[in-house]
Amino acid sequence: MNPIGQTHEQPLDTLLAGYARGVLSAPLHALVATHLAIRPEGRRYVAALEAATAADIERVEPVSIADRDARLAAIFAAGESTPGEPIRSPAASGFHGDDIVPYPLARYLGASLADTPWRTLLPGVKEFRVSDNEDGEATLYWIRGGRKIPSHTHEGSEYTLVLKGAFSDMNGHYLRGDIAIADMDVDHQPHADPGEDCFCFAVTDAPLKLTGPIGRIVQKIFRH
Repeated sequence: MNPIGQTHEQPLDTLLAGYARGVLSAPLHALVATHLAIRPEGRRYVAALEAATAADIERVEPVSIADRDARLAAIFAAGESTPGEPIRSPAASGFHGDDIVPYPLARYLGASLADTPWRTLLPGVKEFRVSDNEDGEATLYWIRGGRKIPSHTHEGSEYTLVLKGAFSDMNGHYLRGDIAIADMDVDHQPHADPGEDCFCFAVTDAPLKLTGPIGRIVQKIFRH
């Protein structure tokens, strides 16, 4: 049984395995942790992966570490923040989230949806790029009911978690807590269900490529 929703099993298994091993980027880690907060039934599956990872580690022979004490001191001095994890306000560590944004994502964002500095991408579609670099993006989307995201394809992989409402694309229909996974073979135009706004958190490991005449105009305006 797929614990996350409608998506392809192989990319999903790879994502969950990366989470269990602790090797995901900060935004992807927050995405999966937020999914598990919304869909706690998936925690058993992830726990099994974590147990398998721990068993593999136990079979590895220990090796000596040069400057062990100095390295431990550096780790403790660094505190508990995840490398590369943006903490955007002093109160972030005390922000407990809400019904739309559970704690793992609220902690990553450091703000509530009400405090998010949205910008209009198209009429009825707003975005907030949480992080943006040459390796990809982490973006919040606010899509009015019945509206569409510009058509786009991918230079890598795109992981989209539904926080509120629902949307559909060529691969299926996604509800709150579902993770949709798309890659460079997918050229799609997600659209929110009529009657309710849709909030999503999307993470890419490479830049998106907007397609179609409207998409090319939007990309020229907002991506340069």
